[in-house]
Amino acid sequence: MRRSSPYRPVRTLLAVTVLPLALAACSPGTSDTPSSVPTKAAKDPDAGLLTGVRLRKALAPASFFPSGFAVDPAGARDSGPAYTAPSASAAAKPDCSLLGGTSWIAVTGVSGVSFAQNDYVSKATSADIAQEVDTFRGTTSAEVLKDLERTATACATFTDTQTHSQVKVTGAATPGLGDTAYTLTLTDSAWQNGSTLIAVRSGTDVVSVMSTDGHDNGAATAGKLAARIVASLRGEHQRA
Repeated sequence: MRRSSPYRPVRTLLAVTVLPLALAACSPGTSDTPSSVPTKAAKDPDAGLLTGVRLRKALAPASFFPSGFAVDPAGARDSGPAYTAPSASAAAKPDCSLLGGTSWIAVTGVSGVSFAQNDYVSKATSADIAQEVDTFRGTTSAEVLKDLERTATACATFTDTQTHSQVKVTGAATPGLGDTAYTLTLTDSAWQNGSTLIAVRSGTDVVSVMSTDGHDNGAATAGKLAARIVASLRGEHQRA
């Protein structure tokens, strides 16, 4: 069963303006030494981070997905060649219903400075496979993974907005993927199949995938997709 997928809205890109440093004028009768010493230019907080254009290249191509799956044009988007302003802090209380969408990583309430995402759907089975990469400043990516662990507890159950049935959520740390990884499994007696959500931290990037493909709640497909994107991200960083 394919459920509605609240995609991340297009975010306005910020233009960066560089202002020249101005030296204070010397007072008459004093030496040529400026009245104040210019401070060093602030370090670019986005230095070394991938833009949405580069993140898009790290997403798995159409050839990765099983036969019968096609990209949903409405869900293919990225933040482009510039960076966006990140959110200040995580949501005080998660909106658990966001776990039912393709851009489910938004449940943490934390947004990065760049992102890329798309969604592949099977017309025959309505199975859904979504992929997304978000890039964060500093150590925020590690905090996002911790927030997801807390979400598993806060959202142990929630109501499906379409079937009005109860969704059960279980979470577990997932070894062998990136720096750290966490998996959420969603099941509901009203669904034909459950869904698997995996978030992987790789440096400052967080890969998030969702799959309902297969008879294992989408687990195998989600794991393979997450590993594929992490490997591609490493290549993009090497070329950056």
